Amino acid sequence: MLRSLWTGASGMIAQQNNVDTISNNLANVNTVGYKKETVEFKSLLYQKLQTKTTDNNGDPKPVIGQVGSGVRTSAITSRFKQGNLTATENTFDLAVEGNGFFNVMTPSGEVAYTRNGSLQWAIGVDGLALSNTDGYPILDTEGEPISVPMDTDVEKLTVDGDGKIYEKVDVPYIGVSGDTKYKTELQFRAQIGLTQFNNPSGLLRVSGTMFTETPASGAPRSEASDPSLKRSAIRSGYLEASNVQTVDEIVNLIVAQRAYEMNSKVITASDQMLQQANNLRG
Repeated sequence: MLRSLWTGASGMIAQQNNVDTISNNLANVNTVGYKKETVEFKSLLYQKLQTKTTDNNGDPKPVIGQVGSGVRTSAITSRFKQGNLTATENTFDLAVEGNGFFNVMTPSGEVAYTRNGSLQWAIGVDGLALSNTDGYPILDTEGEPISVPMDTDVEKLTVDGDGKIYEKVDVPYIGVSGDTKYKTELQFRAQIGLTQFNNPSGLLRVSGTMFTETPASGAPRSEASDPSLKRSAIRSGYLEASNVQTVDEIVNLIVAQRAYEMNSKVITASDQMLQQANNLRG
């Protein structure tokens, strides 16, 4: 009965972790580029109740008598399924179609990776720097911050499907009649770098939408320099929504609540059995 008390308690702790994770998913249902998390459980050690595995006749039994000692959380895994693309009509709202991540330079000098493509041009030391909503620079294919001269008209900048940034420039030319005319040409400015990982679930989450590499994720692989990778596409004017499905999370929440309730009833039943044992008279 004491074993059942601790088993029920372990179940309540595990389901509390499950509820906490589900609530975090629901809280971030509108966070751009957020990837849902799921809790994985594993059984605790088993105790062998029978020291001998033979019956009264000495014949071996086909099964072994063991009882488990509960459950614990083994991992909380991020799921990198593609989220829906939401139109914004903002040129530098960028969504990644594929497995790529944007590269972000953090204040500590460490490179972080994100799927949140809500970008702006911030005033920097050497000009205008392409940054995320926290003001951290976005890196190009060479690992350098992307910037343009301070006098650049950002309304004339465009991004194609490969992440190449062009500026629309009016170039003069002499017309047939000898007068000066202008035509618009696209001048290349930079290319946004995208990175993939062999095991993105092994990335360390440092904020809601930013991750850093770990030994479990493997080394970052640049799409620009690794020809074996399937290239991702960048969609200008779109943002990748969270991949949290509200209905699924609500169902998972109900299941977790019921499991928590059942484990609490196990503790109550064990307590009642112990009470009866204490009330026995010789």
